[in-house]
Amino acid sequence: MARHLITSAIPYINGIKHLGNLVGSQLPADLYARFQRARGNEVLFLCATDEHGTPAELAAAKAGKPVDEYCAEMWAVQDEIAKGFRMSFDHFGRSSSQQNRDFTQHFAGRLADEGLIEEVTEQQIYSNTDGRFLPDRYIEGTCPNCGFESARGDQCDNCTKQLDPVDLINPYSTISGSTDLEMRETKHLYLRQSQMKDQLSEWIESKNDWPVLTTSIAKKWLHDGDGLQDRGITRDLSWGVPVKRGTEDWPGMAGKVFYVWFDAPIEYIACAKEWADANGKSDADWQRWWRTDMGAEDVRYTQFMGKDNIPFHTLSFPVTILGSGEPWKLVDYIKGLNYLNYDGGQFSTSRGRGVFMDQALAILPSDYWRWWLLSHVPESSDSEFTWENFQASVNKDLADVLGNFVSRVTKFCRSKFGEVVPEGGKWGEQEEALIAELTTRVRAYEGHMDAMEVRKSASELRAIWVAGNEYLQTAAPWVTFKEDPEKAAAQIRLALNLIRLYAVLSAPFIPDAAEDLMKAMHTEDAEWPDDISAALGSLAVGDAFTVPDVTFRKITDDEREEWQARFAGTRD
Repeated sequence: MARHLITSAIPYINGIKHLGNLVGSQLPADLYARFQRARGNEVLFLCATDEHGTPAELAAAKAGKPVDEYCAEMWAVQDEIAKGFRMSFDHFGRSSSQQNRDFTQHFAGRLADEGLIEEVTEQQIYSNTDGRFLPDRYIEGTCPNCGFESARGDQCDNCTKQLDPVDLINPYSTISGSTDLEMRETKHLYLRQSQMKDQLSEWIESKNDWPVLTTSIAKKWLHDGDGLQDRGITRDLSWGVPVKRGTEDWPGMAGKVFYVWFDAPIEYIACAKEWADANGKSDADWQRWWRTDMGAEDVRYTQFMGKDNIPFHTLSFPVTILGSGEPWKLVDYIKGLNYLNYDGGQFSTSRGRGVFMDQALAILPSDYWRWWLLSHVPESSDSEFTWENFQASVNKDLADVLGNFVSRVTKFCRSKFGEVVPEGGKWGEQEEALIAELTTRVRAYEGHMDAMEVRKSASELRAIWVAGNEYLQTAAPWVTFKEDPEKAAAQIRLALNLIRLYAVLSAPFIPDAAEDLMKAMHTEDAEWPDDISAALGSLAVGDAFTVPDVTFRKITDDEREEWQARFAGTRD
């Protein structure tokens, strides 16, 4: 039994996410975790909310709530939505946890001990009215590049140009609106990433099985321009992990917190301890997943994330891990994903363009969305959500192929043999040919899933469903029954067992529908089909079943048109 540690990039706390965020990390990670569990492997699947930094403070201020209260409320919202999409996290944690605070301060102390932390005095904008230094996103002004009047201190949302606060024309504080700003000296800690460049480069070069997207981005940051740069890991903020060197105060750093990009990846480790603490487990229980001196050398660690997160996970977080000099588990495989765009443009949280996760669940059950998103996951390039494509995929794949097969088989059996698996003759050439095809296809499906080739996995699963439909059309038990009822019974017995097989194979993609099919077949036998012939005998003669309700309903043209208009960009 293999052991799989799986983490999804942790979503930011400020608001409900759209479908592009879902398919960019959490959903493919859940697919892989469910598949590995189904194969009998041991899995620890972790995710959390990313709660520190300027955006959390701004969102809390907009909501008129203390930032800790706001974060607690939004964690509960995101947790509920994750459950709605059937995310099978072993633990959904919080980066504001005490565990993450302790680990972040510990790693900072270790990095300082290893000579990888440098104190740097720099100039930063200070607001006299607010009585504080202003991080990039607390400053807005006119973009010097395009003239957009609400450009942020780090980037212009209109022309996407990267900015520094001092570049802005007529800058002002987003807290008070004050223009009484000046440059002042402040001291911060920098992680000396440049000192780890050679070690990182050697490590990345050894990962020759990583996706091209992942390695190309990592190598670009390593070698282009001036190469890997030292990076500030502290900020003049009140919300975050207080700057300490382990458990000791850090001279000159009072009132500062660690920058969110530094503490957020450490939450992966902290989340494992949160999981252990929440479930009455010992430190050894989480350490066997994360420390190579406690058994983690046998763990395969896989991370899932959008391409914008790749630099932090291929460079900055590994610097923290390697630089600590301690025996922590490094990632084995990073599944980097491109962006999902929306109906001719981009999803936009600020403009409300596209479908957000809570809205999606209000429209249709999660399996409809899971299937479309996973079968169109942006792996090799960006992909696009359109309502026409969504409707066609749901209607053809889920309703016509899988749902129709289930309905035809169960209703025919009920009408001719009752709601039991019928006794009949032996299988013939048609059945043996189907078993041979399914054996080939299931092995291919397993290979694609192991390789995290999500689109190919979905395509192969659909082909497995199609094979059953083609068999049903060719065998035509409704015709056979008129001349040879025993042969028809054998054909239907095989088809009923196909429903159970489909439920087992499809569960990682569409878990609710798979569970419903298992219940309809009155079975709890979810054993993975290593032997297809044996698997098609799981339901024995005389076993009862129930004709299920419609497995998947079709989306009408009227619904599609109404949804397309509703989500064009009117969300507050």
